[in-house]
Amino acid sequence: MASTEPALRTSTIVAACVGTALTGVVAYALYFDYRRRSDPEFRRALKKASKRQEKAAKEAAEAEEKEMRTRIKAAIATATAETDPIIRSGSQDEHEAFFMQEVAKGEALCQDGSDPVDAALSLFKALKVYPSPSDLINIYDRTVTKPVLDVLAQMIAADPSIKVTARRPGSDDGANVE
Repeated sequence: MASTEPALRTSTIVAACVGTALTGVVAYALYFDYRRRSDPEFRRALKKASKRQEKAAKEAAEAEEKEMRTRIKAAIATATAETDPIIRSGSQDEHEAFFMQEVAKGEALCQDGSDPVDAALSLFKALKVYPSPSDLINIYDRTVTKPVLDVLAQMIAADPSIKVTARRPGSDDGANVE
């Protein structure tokens, strides 16, 4: 009588392959550990590689930070060029329309999570034309995402034309710190 079942089931073959692969991984891990413990040259090479990796990561972070500062400076220059004519015009309606447009654009960019510099730039433009920047910054603190808020804080710190005053903690006399 002929058997209808194959000699080796597919599940048996898969289990054997997985077991072989797992055995190979464990053997390599044991070999690596043995070599790490017993071979001083191997340890030195591992330390060198680790230091190289740390140095490369540090350089990449510094380059990214430098590029971010450059982008922020360019964004401040753009914002100043766009807002100075509006500030000088003196038209309240023009101020309000520009403010609403930039806040809406900034909020939309914050919501979609795209570039935080673009979102911060729109909010920064709105801040420049707003009559009370401190109040608007308090609103931004509650509504804007942290990455955008960090970029916005760098923009505010780099632009001397924005006068930000903050209340002194614990003062009841209304004294402000500039």
